[in-house]
Amino acid sequence: MSTFLRGKQTGIQNDLSASIRPELFTPDDQARYGINSQISCLAYDPVQSLLAIGTGESKFGPGKIYVFGQRRVQKVLVPPRSTSFLHIQFSMNRLVSIDSRNELSVWDLDTGGRVGSQVVAGHVVSMVTDPMLDWAFLGMAGGEVMAYDLDRLSLSRMFRLPNFWTEKEPDARGVSLVCMSLHPRDVGKLLIGYSHGAVIYSFKQNKAVQFLHYTVPPGAPGGNGIGGDKLRHPRLSHAVWHPSGTFVVTAHDDGSLVFWDSKEGKVVLARTLTQFKVDHPDGQSGQPTYSEPYTKLAWCCKENCDDSGLLVAGGQPPDASPRSMTFIDFGVTPVYATATWSSLADYCRGKRQNELPLPTGAQAVDFLLIPRCSPHFGGAQDPIAIISLLSSGELLTMSFPSGYPISPANQLHPSTFFVQPFINMVNVSSLERPRWLSMMEKRDQGEPLLKGGAEGPRPRKRFEERTIIQAAQADSTIRIWDSGHADEIENGQQLQVDLTRALGRFDDIEVTAMRMAGGTGEFIVGTRTGEAVVFRWGANRLYGKESTKQIDPNPMGLTDISSRAEPSLKEGLLPSMLYEMMQGPVTAVQISNVGFVAVGSELGFLSLIDLRGPAIIYQAPMTEFARQEKRSSFFKGHNRSSSAPPAKEWPVVIEFGVMTLDEDKYSSICCFVGTNLGKVITFKLLPGNNGYTAQLAGVVAFDDKIISLNPIEAETGKPAAATGQTVAGLREGRHVNGVLVAVTEKEIRIFRPAHSKGASKELDDILCHAACVAELELQGYAIIGVFGDRTARAFSIPGLKEIGKADLSMIDASRINNTTVTETGDIFAWTGPSELAVIHVWGAGRGLQQSPDTLINPKLACPPRPTISNIQWISGTQYISPLDLDLLVGGPDRPPSKRMLDAAAAERRAAGGVGGGTGPSASSRSQEGWGDYLTRQLNERTEKLNIMGDSMDNLQEQSQGWADDVNKFISKQKRNMIVGSMKSKFF
Repeated sequence: MSTFLRGKQTGIQNDLSASIRPELFTPDDQARYGINSQISCLAYDPVQSLLAIGTGESKFGPGKIYVFGQRRVQKVLVPPRSTSFLHIQFSMNRLVSIDSRNELSVWDLDTGGRVGSQVVAGHVVSMVTDPMLDWAFLGMAGGEVMAYDLDRLSLSRMFRLPNFWTEKEPDARGVSLVCMSLHPRDVGKLLIGYSHGAVIYSFKQNKAVQFLHYTVPPGAPGGNGIGGDKLRHPRLSHAVWHPSGTFVVTAHDDGSLVFWDSKEGKVVLARTLTQFKVDHPDGQSGQPTYSEPYTKLAWCCKENCDDSGLLVAGGQPPDASPRSMTFIDFGVTPVYATATWSSLADYCRGKRQNELPLPTGAQAVDFLLIPRCSPHFGGAQDPIAIISLLSSGELLTMSFPSGYPISPANQLHPSTFFVQPFINMVNVSSLERPRWLSMMEKRDQGEPLLKGGAEGPRPRKRFEERTIIQAAQADSTIRIWDSGHADEIENGQQLQVDLTRALGRFDDIEVTAMRMAGGTGEFIVGTRTGEAVVFRWGANRLYGKESTKQIDPNPMGLTDISSRAEPSLKEGLLPSMLYEMMQGPVTAVQISNVGFVAVGSELGFLSLIDLRGPAIIYQAPMTEFARQEKRSSFFKGHNRSSSAPPAKEWPVVIEFGVMTLDEDKYSSICCFVGTNLGKVITFKLLPGNNGYTAQLAGVVAFDDKIISLNPIEAETGKPAAATGQTVAGLREGRHVNGVLVAVTEKEIRIFRPAHSKGASKELDDILCHAACVAELELQGYAIIGVFGDRTARAFSIPGLKEIGKADLSMIDASRINNTTVTETGDIFAWTGPSELAVIHVWGAGRGLQQSPDTLINPKLACPPRPTISNIQWISGTQYISPLDLDLLVGGPDRPPSKRMLDAAAAERRAAGGVGGGTGPSASSRSQEGWGDYLTRQLNERTEKLNIMGDSMDNLQEQSQGWADDVNKFISKQKRNMIVGSMKSKFF
């Protein structure tokens, strides 16, 4: 009965929700965009070209690992229990992680599942993996080093290194392990950094071969000049290899960077970022200088690994402004065999020093290099870019080594946009599919940073409108992309709008309102300082040129700003018009598909603009509508004291539509304006001789803030939008029988504008924060609302009966007022500071599904690991291959891994060719058992190690014999020269 009465009151004869059953309102947790918590670690795989981001546990969710590839390729690795990830590294097309519970996990990137885990007794502070090794070396806080077998998924029982520093100095206290790294060329050496110094460990000799202990004598300034009258041993914080292994650099808490000769174990140069020879007494008592601690060091190199430089994060004075990262370019490494000690010290001074600027007030707490192709040399060979993790929790992508900012648009997954930098505001619009497919931005851009992975199969929904996200970043950049409907995204590109450039200034810019026209793709942005900027799609006539045109301020007027287009943008959303409203922050904007714009401000001002002029066709304050209102109920709205001053009122929701108002005999273009105090103001836009004019049609007042206005057709429920086709039909006398669905915080009302009372429904005590009239395809329309108790509810049209109710437990209650509901039944809600959930209400109750994308391309092979040079080999360096290391770390009882079998086969082919070699024939190998194979493999490897030792002994004997022959030849030549001179004198 209530449905019948409300239908009569609203003028809707049909039940537009008759086919929508309660079981159809079962939301699906469809997708996530963003990063759920604060970023804790980063990793990159140059072979597969994949980026991994690990997060920490927080009240917004457990720690997760996000793995991103090209376009929208991604997988999210979720641990079985809540934890925080501390270290993540790629190895063997898998991902290895260490979490805060000291649990090592091995993840299969194809499935996104965990294939192995091991809880390590003790606190893991460092993890080292290598793309050519089956081992993950774990450095414990107490100084011990263990090895985890990535092939057998267990700890090695044959390998455990003690704390070498305490063995060297038994009286030393508080010695802890800080960092580790493998020799870039010689896999047989491990650099271990302790708090008291660094140690070079040899796997072959099974002992520490060098101890690097930094000492600052009395009278030397050291890194900070503190305590110059006594002997100091600054605490070590980092230790890094030179790409060739010739040098080691250690960073210390006093700001010192100490360069060591790795062979001799002597200091080549001790310096800071600005001073040199800080370990030498200078006889001066300077003022103490303070510097920030070093957060990370990376010794980078070009394709020629001898041409290198050191990238440093930290080490600057606390008052440095702006803060930056430092790159010390050393140039080509001198030939060690012929270089003098002073030339090596000059090399460590560096040829030049570049500053890579950071955002104001931010520090780099970690960074990740993006190499072009090689995973070796610590992931620092020929890097093209840097991704820095800032102290604010944001990411910054820069070119290397210049340090120019790189926009993540069309370079990284859209989820990374939420932290590059943080997003201040999000709006969602429904855009016609043909319009969106034509909006493919053309911009000057470098080579892609991520090329890995392939998108998995998804269904195609080619006849729906596309749901487009517009995200305003903290740096005044707006990025726009298709969120999808769990379907195949045909246009996966992202658009970018630079509001800073459009406004012609760099400070005091904050976006407060955004809207995109669903048919034309025109885009309008409102700011806190009272400007409204309109962007239009088009080709940039100033492409490649920097405009010098000066644009003067024009308060309360319209200005053409097309000359402010980005020079690097060839085609895209270009700045078109600027409206300097100057009436306080912009609170609401709307742009129609037929050339009209509406802007409302916090000081209670409303403007209507015709873009075809462009011309302002209406300007008025909200006070003009105070006496025009018509109360929606006889008993409401009279609780205010007559002596109380009028409350401040401003527009909060604006919509355009086409319908017949009240008793009019014609349909017209309408603009509906909802305010924070509950007024719904209706304007008619009528054609005239010189364009259009705006005429006030009526005001209806509610008791609380307007949340949503939805003009719909009374017969079908379709949106009564102002489209070009609909407006063209008005000339032919077409009538649109429409109604307006208005939702406030406490009420839903369906009425015929501009004065009709219509039918209403009081909501419960829970406030409504977002609402929209949504369509269930082929079933009908319903009103979808999101409420303060983190529930979604559906109401019928026109009966306003509750169809269904569903919990949305994933929503962040503190940001629920920023939720958006779309016409397709999608809810966009924040789950935390930097993650957005996409929930489809017409679903089947499914939870968040793993992505069907493929990350690993098995055809991409890892290049071989670099080896020691000929000079190093001649000088006596004992080379150990990865297969030798498997025997030394895993022991003789460890069955060979798949990689070990492949490498052994490759060695046999390289040594003897087809059918060559001295080992068993192919037929006998195919018949030997598992135990026989292990015995033969061990014997072969042991024999090779012995042969290597014999070869080095023979080489030494031959070298000594060659040196003796050279000495004899020189002595003979000297005697002949002397005898010849005497003969010439006497004969």
